[in-house]
Amino acid sequence: MGRYTGPVCRLCRREGVKLFLKTLRCDSPKCALEKRGEQPPGMHTQKRRKTSDYGSRLREKQKVKRYYGVFERQFRRYMDMASRSKGNTGSTLMALLERRLDNIVHRMGFAGNRRTARQLVAHGHICVNGRKVTIPSYSVKAGDQITVKSRPKSLRFVKQALETHPAKVPDFLSVDGGGEQPSGRVLRLPGDSDWSLPVQTSLIIEFLSR
Repeated sequence: MGRYTGPVCRLCRREGVKLFLKTLRCDSPKCALEKRGEQPPGMHTQKRRKTSDYGSRLREKQKVKRYYGVFERQFRRYMDMASRSKGNTGSTLMALLERRLDNIVHRMGFAGNRRTARQLVAHGHICVNGRKVTIPSYSVKAGDQITVKSRPKSLRFVKQALETHPAKVPDFLSVDGGGEQPSGRVLRLPGDSDWSLPVQTSLIIEFLSR
C-alpha cells in the first residue's frame, strides 16, 4: 500500500489545523502554521474564492483522513462499518479510527507521531495481550494490554520517545512507562470526549452520504 511521501507541512497548511504529522517541529516556532498562518499552500492563494458547502465537507473528511493516516478506500470501509452499527454514525466512525493500534501506540506516548507508530507496529515492536501484532489498523478492545517487545532495539525506540516527547495520555488509556518494559492498557472504548482532533462529523456523514 502506498503512502504520501511529500512534504507533510503542506497538509497542515491545506487543512488549516495542526495535524501533528511531525514530532518536535509541530510544537516549535518552525511549524508552518505558526510561520505562515492559515495561508494555504500553492500559488495565487490570494485569488482563491470562498469555500463552498461541498468544499467545507470535503476538507473535513480530508482532515480526518490525513490525521489518522488512512486512504480513501480504507476510510470508506470505516464509514460502512459505522453506518451498520447502532448509535450515532459520526461518533462510531471516530471511535473506530481512535481504536487503531497505531493511534493507540502514539497516544500512549510510545511514538512521537502516528507515522512513527505505524512503523513500530509494522516492524514487530508492539505486542497486544502478549502476541506480536504487525497490522497498524488492528482494532483494539477494552481490556487489551499493549506492551513493547522485550528486545533492546524496541525498548530503545520507545523509551527515547517517552523521554523526549511525553504525551498527554487520554482517560481511556493507562500507561506504565517507568519499568524496564513500557506497557499500557485500554481501560474502555473511546468516547466523544476522547477524540484528539476537533472535527464536525456531521459534515463528513453528509459528504459520504450524497
